[in-house]
This record gives sequence, structure tokens and C-alpha cells, in this order.
Amino acid sequence: MEELKNSFPFEIRNVEGTDNKELSKYFLGAGNFNIQVGPKKYLLMSDYKGDADNIYNMPLRQDDIFVVTYPRSGTTWTQELVWLLASGLDYSTAVKVPLSSRSIFLEFPMLMHQNIVEHLMKEHAEKPENLKTFQLMRTPGSEQVARMPSPRFIRTHLPLSLLPPTLLDSTKVVYVARDPRDVAVSYYHLSSEFKSYNFNGDFKTYWSLFVRDLVYWSPFFEHLKEAWEMRHHPNMMFLFYEELLQDLPTTVQRVADFLGKEYTADQIKELCTHLKFENFKKNPSVGIDNLKEYGMMAPKGEFIRKGKSGGWRDYFDDEMTREAQRWIDNNLHNTDIQFPTVQ
Repeated sequence: MEELKNSFPFEIRNVEGTDNKELSKYFLGAGNFNIQVGPKKYLLMSDYKGDADNIYNMPLRQDDIFVVTYPRSGTTWTQELVWLLASGLDYSTAVKVPLSSRSIFLEFPMLMHQNIVEHLMKEHAEKPENLKTFQLMRTPGSEQVARMPSPRFIRTHLPLSLLPPTLLDSTKVVYVARDPRDVAVSYYHLSSEFKSYNFNGDFKTYWSLFVRDLVYWSPFFEHLKEAWEMRHHPNMMFLFYEELLQDLPTTVQRVADFLGKEYTADQIKELCTHLKFENFKKNPSVGIDNLKEYGMMAPKGEFIRKGKSGGWRDYFDDEMTREAQRWIDNNLHNTDIQFPTVQ
């Protein structure tokens, strides 16, 4: 019997008017490829439209593990942690196989939009192997995931509402949240260095767009609240990035317990050494050097940057600091969400 398919329940509309002019002015890579999805107006790139329904109706497997985050919230760190815990601490495979192959980025193909593809085709016209790779990168995420062997590790920046409605009843989900001020700083650097965005403004401009939900995968707080509301579901683990920074061993043990994995204290200690930021940053398996080779990332760009909390203070003047606090307070009004402070 054929499985009943849910129709995609949200309207997808093109961003128009002043908002689209601003996006086109500052995000030179994405140009006019801007859409908003649903009543919360999640900002994505238009290539998402082609896979939106397939992602929403993706057949799930009981042993799937999703890592869900708003961008720059500790996604890569958590992916590596989750993969190793769920894979018997197989460091040998973790070193040999890039994390991007072990854990598929569900909506990455939307970043391979027309502007960046045309640029790459010109740059690599005499490198047919690279051209073939670019076409593979454009394969819809739902198709890539369908071909993965079990257990599947899937990462996404999409909010829960755009993922399969049965997600939490079918699979385990680790959601990671981070102080939005640190998120904005990290996202600004990535947006400036990653050619699919090619952001050409300063940080103050970026922050202005961020608080107005005009950076991709925004609005930040709607994304966060969707997950927070489900934090007590037995298949949901809600983590703060700051918890990983503050007490990595305890947090690693919590994730192991959530995944139903038992390890000795020495094994947890060894994993924490592997994940220690200084070691993690040097690990080629979790980096994106291939994107630099393909010209998709600035040669000096850093995908894994500082790995700390509170660095936003180096970027915010007094006025921005006050504005940020008001923005956070207004959005967290009537919630019990509190971002941990790392000492």
C-alpha cells in the first residue's frame, strides 16, 4: 500500500520590494534568489522550492539521527560528536571520511544557485571532474539522503516546521542553540567569505539585517522557539552551544545517554580530547578545504573560527549592545529560555 503523502502546507513567496533590494545589494552571491516560506517567513534561497515538498515528505528510518541548528550554532562540532558516539567511537573512519560525507547537509543544494554555478562553470571549464562534482552538489538533498545507508546522519538548518511532521515520533533529533549575538558575528564572517552569499557590507549592516530577519534561515527566534517547545519530547535533545563550551565531558555524557550508548569514563575523556577546540580546528576531516579548492570559499576564510562564547562584545558598540538586549528581551518575553553564560 502506498504511503499517504502530506501536501506541503506552507505558501512560498518571492521576497519583493525594499527587502529584496537590500538582500540583492548586500548578498551579491545570491542576487535575487530570495524566498520566504510560511507565516513565519523563513528566508531561504529559491532553489529550496524544488525540494520543499520532498523534504517535508521524506521517508524516515527509525535509526536516523538529525542535527538541527540555526546556522553558526555549533553544527559541525555537534555533528562530529553525535557521529562518533553513535558509531562506536570509530576514529579511523572519522579521520578518513569527511564529515560532509558522513552527515549529509539536507538543503545544501539550494546554496548551489544559478549565480554560483555559472561562476564555477567558468572558473573550472577545463576541469571536467570538478564540473561533475558541482552537478552532484546540486542533487536535491532528499535524493541524497534516500541513497544513504543506515544509520543515516542528517544535518539541517531548516526549522522543525519545514521538516517531516513525524520527525520526532520517528527519529532522534539533537537541536543546538547559541546566543544570537555570537551567532551573528560568526555568520557575518561566513557570509563574507562564502561565495554563495558573498556579503559585501560591514558587521553593523549585517546585524541590522539579522535583527530584521533578513539573513538566510531567519527568523532566529522562531527557529529557536519551535525546538524549545518540543524539548521535553523523548526523541528531542535540546542543547546550548554554551553547555558544550562550559562542561564538555558532562554534555558529551548526556548526548551518549540520549543516544542509548554506554562508554567508560576514559572513552569519554578521549572523545573530549578529540573534540577539544584546538584539536578540532586542525582536523581536516571536519573542515571545508575542498570548497576553497573549488573557489566557493575565500582562500583565507575560516569555517571553524574561534569556538568561544561572548566574542560578540568585540563587535558591538554601546548602542548596538543596548539594541541587542532589547531585541532579545522582547523576543524571549513570556518564555523561560535563557542563554547560559560561560565563565
